[in-house]
Amino acid sequence: MYRHISALQQVSRRTLSSSVRREVENKVPGKQKLFQEDNGIPIHLKGGAKDALLYRATIGLTIVGTGLVVYELVKAAFPQKKA
Repeated sequence: MYRHISALQQVSRRTLSSSVRREVENKVPGKQKLFQEDNGIPIHLKGGAKDALLYRATIGLTIVGTGLVVYELVKAAFPQKKA
């Protein structure tokens, strides 16, 4: 049992001490260039296909939500008569 704990400690020490720091590329200047470009595309769609998909999903959910609210208001305004 003690051997397993000792081996686990050695492995964890080795991985923590020998890990190499990865150089992270700064993507901010590239994003700034992309979003400041004057190409006629609205700012909320300049991110590509993912932004277009999120935009369409938001519009769709807004339309469905508005329809449900109107339906519930009409249903509340004209209650059914009990026979």
